[in-house]
Amino acid sequence: MDTSVNNISNILAKADLTKQDIVSLLKSNVEDRNELYRKSALIKEEFVGKYTYYRGLIEFSNICAKNCYYCGIRLDNKNTSRYELDEKTILSAVQFAYENNYGSVVLQGGEREDKVFVEKIDSLLKKIKKLSNGELGVTLSLGEQTKDVYNRWRESGAHRYLLRIESSNIDLYYKLHPNNKKHNFERRLEALQTLQTLEYQTGTGVMIGLPFQTYEDLANDLLFFRDFDIDMVGMGPYIEHAETPLFQHKEKLLPLTERFNLSLKMIAILRLLMKDINIAAATALQAIDPIGREKALKVGANIIMPNITPTINRKNYLLYENKPCIDEGADDCTNCLEARINIAGDTIGYGKKGDSKHYYKRISKKK
Repeated sequence: MDTSVNNISNILAKADLTKQDIVSLLKSNVEDRNELYRKSALIKEEFVGKYTYYRGLIEFSNICAKNCYYCGIRLDNKNTSRYELDEKTILSAVQFAYENNYGSVVLQGGEREDKVFVEKIDSLLKKIKKLSNGELGVTLSLGEQTKDVYNRWRESGAHRYLLRIESSNIDLYYKLHPNNKKHNFERRLEALQTLQTLEYQTGTGVMIGLPFQTYEDLANDLLFFRDFDIDMVGMGPYIEHAETPLFQHKEKLLPLTERFNLSLKMIAILRLLMKDINIAAATALQAIDPIGREKALKVGANIIMPNITPTINRKNYLLYENKPCIDEGADDCTNCLEARINIAGDTIGYGKKGDSKHYYKRISKKK
């Protein structure tokens, strides 16, 4: 298909993009993608403003009950040193975020559903709420849980939840996960629906540049976000890990630079499709390009997750290889990001939760 500037301009002028339009944008050359980026930057400024909101990321445990084929902390990886931060250490990181005016934190860990885990999160949420006088936003990224557990955590203080589907193509999904009760595509979708029902700000996302993945798959992923009426998205380039089953297909991968460029295009197109959602600039972008997250902000992203996990533990939370910032302290990360975001032309929304504008529109429709 002709992807000249004229054709791209015609696509970008449309009120609604078709799947084929999205595929054309994903295949666009350098000149064409710059046209896309100019449009997405304008839409970001108009609908969510030139603001970046912090989510202080606390990777509190790499103990996981799942065996996803792409992930470095999968259950069967015996070469990972397992850890779980105690409550005092986690709350110390939360205190850092609160005192440094972050506005929000993210609790992220391996997927578990045992009673001890559920109760620990519940206790932490209540203490975070008390510590911050209810001022800190709290996002959880802890996998599939029952409706009762989601509801319990919601009542205890969580109000956002990120549950990535990794791919909306069920066949590709099962190339990334074992096909069993622990890794069930339908349950993933049901969990997202449950989160929406419980009025969480609901987020999901995919990996970009996977083995076996097509442009059509990526276009369908973007349409899935739109049709599911999602509030926030975290997506980034797939980066392989040598100690995972998916690594055997590394010869099928696009070069890292192409995966990076595809990721920026996905962010930009998503901003066209869903103008008022929150879009994260994934840390994996920086694993490829030293200013990858800043580039994502310029084309449509508006969320950054500074890592405030204790430095000693970061090297053990490696979902992929070459993860950046594992040797930096929380202060270093904050100071570095502030300068980078200002250079990118955004203002940091200090002290603000940075809730999804789309979420409030979605909720108001149901009332």
